[in-house]
Amino acid sequence: MQEITEEELFVERVAALDLGKAGLEACVRTPHPNRPGRRVQEVRSYATTTARLLELADWLRCERVTVVVMESTSDYWKGVYYLLEAEGFDCQLANAREVKNVPGRAKTDKADAVWLAKVAERGMFRPSLVHPEPIRRLRDFTRYRRSLIRDRTRERQRVEKLLEDAQIKLSSVISDLFGVSGRSMLDALAAGQRDPAVLADLARASMRGKIVVLRERHGRVGRSV
Repeated sequence: MQEITEEELFVERVAALDLGKAGLEACVRTPHPNRPGRRVQEVRSYATTTARLLELADWLRCERVTVVVMESTSDYWKGVYYLLEAEGFDCQLANAREVKNVPGRAKTDKADAVWLAKVAERGMFRPSLVHPEPIRRLRDFTRYRRSLIRDRTRERQRVEKLLEDAQIKLSSVISDLFGVSGRSMLDALAAGQRDPAVLADLARASMRGKIVVLRERHGRVGRSV
């Protein structure tokens, strides 16, 4: 068996943040300046505005903090994490389930910050994966694109349903309602055009071979609208 001292388990200078939407509690724990093996701690409150977070970063630098730990609370952690990361700190994200306080202990924001600092300085949790900034930016773009595609699909379905409700049977003739021919006809309908011949004549390319059928579909529309 290898004998070790408890001090070897410590992250010597650690900060833990208990996050809220508008503010946070920051606990810094460092070695006692005069008593080896002892720790000192200080808890401060900060708003989560950029200016106040930069003040927090200055304080952490003054205390020579090497690791900053915070819980993955909703999305509140992101702005704080990214700012402190940009300021050069080693930020770590903790899963709230893994660092849950002992039952029966006082449940306050300050107490939670102190508890998280104690857990972090002993390495008693596994940091969650936070991707590097280029990957985060790419993930944001791809998620936003996926959201836009879903929205576009819903709007196209709404347009097709609206046409069906109005007895406009374009989708049964045109495979792509939002292709060149379909868009031309939709634009003309939106502009108030109701002449079946004019609408059918807007067909392009291979759709020209379906003009007779299109006139029939638009003819029904012209009579019902």
